[in-house]
Amino acid sequence: MMELVCPAGTPAALRAAVTAGAHAVYCGFADETNARNFPGLNFSREEMAGGVAFAHARGARVLVAINTFPRAGGEPLWHRAVADAEAAGADAVILADLGLLAHAAEHHPGLRRHLSVQAAAANPDAINLYTEAFGVRRVVLPRVLSVEEIAAINREIDVETEVFVFGGLCVMAEGRCSLSSYATGRSPNMNGVCSPASHVAYAEEGPELAARLGGFTIHRTPKHAPAPYPTLCKGCFTSGAETGHIFEDPVSLDATRLIPALARAGVAALKIEGRQRSRAYVAQVVRSFRAAVEAQEAGRPLPEGALARLTEGQATTTGAYAKTWR
Repeated sequence: MMELVCPAGTPAALRAAVTAGAHAVYCGFADETNARNFPGLNFSREEMAGGVAFAHARGARVLVAINTFPRAGGEPLWHRAVADAEAAGADAVILADLGLLAHAAEHHPGLRRHLSVQAAAANPDAINLYTEAFGVRRVVLPRVLSVEEIAAINREIDVETEVFVFGGLCVMAEGRCSLSSYATGRSPNMNGVCSPASHVAYAEEGPELAARLGGFTIHRTPKHAPAPYPTLCKGCFTSGAETGHIFEDPVSLDATRLIPALARAGVAALKIEGRQRSRAYVAQVVRSFRAAVEAQEAGRPLPEGALARLTEGQATTTGAYAKTWR
């Protein structure tokens, strides 16, 4: 059975995910070492140890995301995070930075290492380099690959692959995005903050509601229409004679119907995005995907459409998995 890897932005969300049927949860410390560094989220060292104990008692694994890129001179914070994850009993750490991978391999050889999507390793040569140089055991693939491309990669590598199947859809090669940092001065790749809420503003302008990020107007919608969150890569732009969502519509990823194809492609784990979501959201999504994974394993039809109301704009896409470009 493919492993179901679920988000845990708080200790309460971790308990909800495990109770709902997660095979594994991923979470991070409450600092800039992880790419969901938002106020009110994440774990203290004591909470991490308690979360690991709770998960292990129920047969689930805990993966700690230390997936931002260390600041020059600030490496000790990231080194300490790796050591503290191991001390808490984590089953693996999810890393992106080359130097941090080298440090973990040398100083924590018994701690399983996964390659974060932030590393944007999207071809066999890159993946094999990480495997041979740093002993990486699993690679989280960027959300820019088709199912056929994933299958081709899996034929040429010797490690597990993990792919996103639900939640926020990053349309860039993760770890290579500069749009949000350009608009807000806060880097998703170093500070762990993409489109931070502190830089979001809404204003009524005549018959429209304007949504801004860092002073840039990203969307204009009628006052009483649903207003998407102003994320730059899902914003409205004018390109030539066309004005619209040039990169991607403000919708969520839902690859439920592609689970059989992903299994045939050799994927080992399915990942749900959403560490900033509530525990009720996490529980509902996990239950739905656990049922889908079990149906796939048993050869039964997969449930579809159960999560539409939890998606951005109440609309979904399969993203690059069934690749079609404008």
